[in-house]
Amino acid sequence: MNNTPDAVSDLAIIVRQEELLQFNAFDNTTAWLLGESIKRHCEDRNLAVTIEIRLCRQTVFFYAMPGTSPNNADWARRKRNTTELQQRSSYAVGLALPEGESLETQSGLPLRDYAHHGGSVPIRVKHVGCVGTATISGLPQREDHNIVVRAMSELVGVPLTAFQLP
Repeated sequence: MNNTPDAVSDLAIIVRQEELLQFNAFDNTTAWLLGESIKRHCEDRNLAVTIEIRLCRQTVFFYAMPGTSPNNADWARRKRNTTELQQRSSYAVGLALPEGESLETQSGLPLRDYAHHGGSVPIRVKHVGCVGTATISGLPQREDHNIVVRAMSELVGVPLTAFQLP
């Protein structure tokens, strides 16, 4: 594991985020609301990202904002693959890797298809588990992660102040 104080602190916060950010239900309409919320947050700050929301491994919301490129969609795909496989945020997966390790060296997962950079967060439903992913790409990984978490916290109704990455 990356033992820097920031990494250890971030991992503890992300564990708490993933415990608290659970929906009562999640369907295509909820996915649309989540995608719109992320889009609005980014537009308000003049940020350009690619947004992908998946439910049961089906893409139900996708939007590439003006200023993005196909590269952003590919990064989103790779981060999402990591979250779907590990059922953890891609940022937490990366922070938990030993220094100098990658998903390829640790687990044999090809870097072409899996990325351990922040921006993909599991969508969990209470008493069900992981049902999908919310992923963005286009900003530094910590900011990608924070934007998804902010939008999810609003929909779930959990104040972000208790578990926000500094």
